[in-house]
Amino acid sequence: MMLTIDPVRLGGALALSGGYLAMCAAIWRARIGSRRPLPASGADWLVVHASQTGSAEYLAGQTAATLAAGGLDARALCISTLTPELLAGASRVLFIASTYGEGDAPDAAARFAGVTMAGDADLSRLHYGVLALGDSSYANYCGFGRALDAWLRGRGATPLFERIEVDRGNVDAIAGWQHQLSHLAGTSDAPDWEAPAYGKWRILDRTLLNPGSAGAPLYRIALTPSEGSLPAWEAGDLVQVSAPSDPELPREYSIASIPGEGNIELLVRLQRHADGSAGAASGWLCLDAGLEDEIALRVRGHARFRLGENATRPLILVGNGTGLAGLRAHLKARIGGGVFDNWLVFGERNAAHDFLCSDELQGWLEDGKLARLDLAFSRDGAGPRYVQHLLRERAGELRAWVERGAAIYVCGSLQGMATGVHEALADALGPDALDALTAEGRYRRDVY
Repeated sequence: MMLTIDPVRLGGALALSGGYLAMCAAIWRARIGSRRPLPASGADWLVVHASQTGSAEYLAGQTAATLAAGGLDARALCISTLTPELLAGASRVLFIASTYGEGDAPDAAARFAGVTMAGDADLSRLHYGVLALGDSSYANYCGFGRALDAWLRGRGATPLFERIEVDRGNVDAIAGWQHQLSHLAGTSDAPDWEAPAYGKWRILDRTLLNPGSAGAPLYRIALTPSEGSLPAWEAGDLVQVSAPSDPELPREYSIASIPGEGNIELLVRLQRHADGSAGAASGWLCLDAGLEDEIALRVRGHARFRLGENATRPLILVGNGTGLAGLRAHLKARIGGGVFDNWLVFGERNAAHDFLCSDELQGWLEDGKLARLDLAFSRDGAGPRYVQHLLRERAGELRAWVERGAAIYVCGSLQGMATGVHEALADALGPDALDALTAEGRYRRDVY
């Protein structure tokens, strides 16, 4: 669950204007093309996305569709599949690059940033454009997009136009990118890119999960549409909530439930500013909104954190705090599908007050639907103890699970937990093995 805007969780776009059908066909052609083996040369355009939670991927699909609508052979692909050979053989590439954390490359771009960008490729025949997604509240705003642009220029590539930077989904910046695409495609009638409308929801139930905790209050909130049926979503997906006091800056939260449960559940920690006032979205959801109040909410797919091809693999789930939301949805989906090869490693402050969803998790363990449950309560021992410490202690079991095909999903705080977990995994498995798991889609993170 996320309480502030992640630099890579930016609004995606869907074609909902008068040219909808034509754009859908173009998107379909672009996506089919992205699944075909790509030649080292000969394609009109490659549209390369470096995405963490799906925003850059959405925009890449729309970009390829716009070019395809102009008659160009445009193919969208993930940067993880962009080999040095493919890049060297390309003549026109558009990059849509998110920045993760404090200037880092997204997980999907880690190998490209560490290997390809460390090389000495000759890109003098390449013409390119960069759309950099970021959040100006971070010190290294658009850090990866800027580094990518500088590297391309340094290797001799020629920019088609100056880098365009998007601050937290700014619509004017995205419109500037669309203008450049219309020029490149030779068309002026491409449909507008409009985000899906917010639906009207209401709170069914709100339960404080950590009474007496030394930490901030954390609520389990169940929501239902005020009218109509539930939208479709998968375990791993997100919602965006538009708070009445700050509608221009939606907050994103991991969904803790699956559609079969009949509602969307969130785990929301109440945030407080330095002056003591509550956060715009968390205060609205946790304190102010009544059962009859309208909640403006929309679902957003998060393809990189869905189960996908890992649906039947052994699964190691690692997280802390409100990160349990995304992990709980995965467990619920797998258990409902009869897949019980699940290992949860979870951390919080104190067992007495912060063992979230304890009855459910212990019930799954007792019933054999959860193969392992390892817990780290940082304030209960003589010294701090976190999930990364558990992973180091369980390194042998960790390697054994991975050797028989396990995937690893991490959800929770970027600072501290995610960094420590990554280092523990690299030490236990080896950096190259962890890179390989990332490339295979067996190591996935939703951290904030």
